[in-house]
Amino acid sequence: MTDEQAIPAATVIVMRETPDGPPELLMVERARAMSFAGGALVFPGGRVDPGDFVLAGLHAGDVEENAARIAAIRETLEEAGVAIGLDPAGEVLALRQRLYAGEPMGELLGEAGAALALDRLVPFARWLPRGVHHKVFDTRFYLARAPEGAEPQVDGNENVRVFWASARAVLDAADRGEAHIIFPTRRNLDRLALFASYDDAVADARAHPIRTVTPWIEERDGERHLCIPDDLGYPITTQPLDQAIRM
Repeated sequence: MTDEQAIPAATVIVMRETPDGPPELLMVERARAMSFAGGALVFPGGRVDPGDFVLAGLHAGDVEENAARIAAIRETLEEAGVAIGLDPAGEVLALRQRLYAGEPMGELLGEAGAALALDRLVPFARWLPRGVHHKVFDTRFYLARAPEGAEPQVDGNENVRVFWASARAVLDAADRGEAHIIFPTRRNLDRLALFASYDDAVADARAHPIRTVTPWIEERDGERHLCIPDDLGYPITTQPLDQAIRM
């Protein structure tokens, strides 16, 4: 699949502070029946829909970037019932089911008296795999601060569990065989585990360029590894291919 055929997508790393430990992330366990990443732990997100591009065109700035941010906001609300990037957010939560049913987001925001706050999403990374056997997504990753008191809820369709956990806790669960995470999620969790706060994560994101990450395979010490660049802030940039979950 060429870059032109890759499906534009967006995902958001929603972070909340904790009193005595590292920040927690909003994680979603996808239903096993899903064709992509079934059963995996992921950040909320999904493909950028045509309606996202329409709504993006009503805002100043790059349409593709705005559409990705809108998709991240919409998917987080649909999948987890958490409203990020919206002002005010309270009334929008009551419209979640209608949004999930396909009603245009712009119309629902107008009904709720809410507006998009796209600047509340901070670009963190962009990943575009090649050489995989599933649909190829050109995915933009964003950071967002969790709304005060946010209580995620499963959507009952695409996911079976939503929860808060530190990046290290998710990695440890995967290492114990209690969860599985695909390669891009694992590498981003490695990076997120470095941060003591949301502000630390934002500072790191702004210190590194957003350059598309396309993993490649090379042989190291007689073993095939899946690799990523070493200058984009990731503390671990290689993993034996037979241990990497590429879906």
